[in-house]
Amino acid sequence: MSSSPVIPPRSRGLPRPLRLSYAETGLLVGAAALLALALFGPSLPASEHQHGFADQRTLWGIPCALDVLSNLAFVLAGAWGLSALRSVAPSALDATSRALAALFFGGLLCTAAGSALYHWQPQDAGLLWDRLGMVLPFAGLLGLAAASRVSARAGVAAAGTVLLAGPLAVWVWAHTGNLLPWAVVQLGGLLVVLVLACLPRRVDGLALHLGVVVVLYALAKLLEAADHSVFEATGGWVSGHSLKHVLAAAAAWPVLSALWPLVALRHSDAAVMPLVMPSGQNGAHAVGVARRSGA
Repeated sequence: MSSSPVIPPRSRGLPRPLRLSYAETGLLVGAAALLALALFGPSLPASEHQHGFADQRTLWGIPCALDVLSNLAFVLAGAWGLSALRSVAPSALDATSRALAALFFGGLLCTAAGSALYHWQPQDAGLLWDRLGMVLPFAGLLGLAAASRVSARAGVAAAGTVLLAGPLAVWVWAHTGNLLPWAVVQLGGLLVVLVLACLPRRVDGLALHLGVVVVLYALAKLLEAADHSVFEATGGWVSGHSLKHVLAAAAAWPVLSALWPLVALRHSDAAVMPLVMPSGQNGAHAVGVARRSGA
C-alpha cells in the first residue's frame, strides 16, 4: 500500500495571516510592559503649580494671550496636512496610512481647540479637554510609525490602543489625581516611536523620519519644563510654554514631508495625462500637436 502524506490539522497552528511577526510580538510585549507600569507603578501626583504659567499677559482682550495664540501653529499644521492628504491619489497611499494620517492631522486641530480653551482660563476642567485633544494626534502618529516600520495591522492596533488608553488615563487623573497613566501614554508612546525609528522602513511604508519627530517632541517637553526660565531669559518676551506649542506643532513636518512626494507625483501624472489619449482620430491629433509643439 502507498502511504499518503500526512496533513497536519489546522488546530496545530494559527492560520498564517494571524501569526505575529517578531516585530509585532515585540510591540505587543512593549504594550504589556507599559500597561503594567501604568497599573502597578507608584502614584504620581500632579504639580501644585501646574496652572501657574510664566506668561500671564493679556493682549487684545485675550488672557494668557501667547499661550492661547501659539496654538495657531497646530491649526496651520493640521489644515496643511489635511489639504496635502486630499491631494494624494488613492492609489499612491494605502487606506490604513491614509486613515492614520487623517487622524493625526485632524487631531492637531482638536489639540489646538483643547489647548486654547485650557490656556484661556487654566484650570483642571480645561486641562481635561486639552489632554483628550492630544490623544488623537498621539494615536495617529504612533499608528503611522508602526505601519511604516512593522505592518498595517500593527499600525491599526497601535492607534487603537492609544485611543483606548489615552481617555482612560485622563479619567484616572481626573478622578484620583494620579498622573502616572497619562505620563505612560505620553512618554511611553514616545519611547515606542524611538524604538520604531531604529527599524528599517517597510518597502511600501510611508517614508517617515521618526528620529526628527522624537527630537522635536523631546525639545518641546524641555521648553515646557523650562517655562519660567525661558520667559526670564528672553526678558519677558516669550515663555517656554508658548515655544513648546510651536515646536510640538513642527513635529508634523516629518509626516508632511512624507506626503509631498506623493502630491508631486499626482501633479506630474496630471500634467502627462493630456498627452496620453486613447487610440483613434482624437488621440492621433493630440500626439501630432504635441510633436509640433516640441513636446
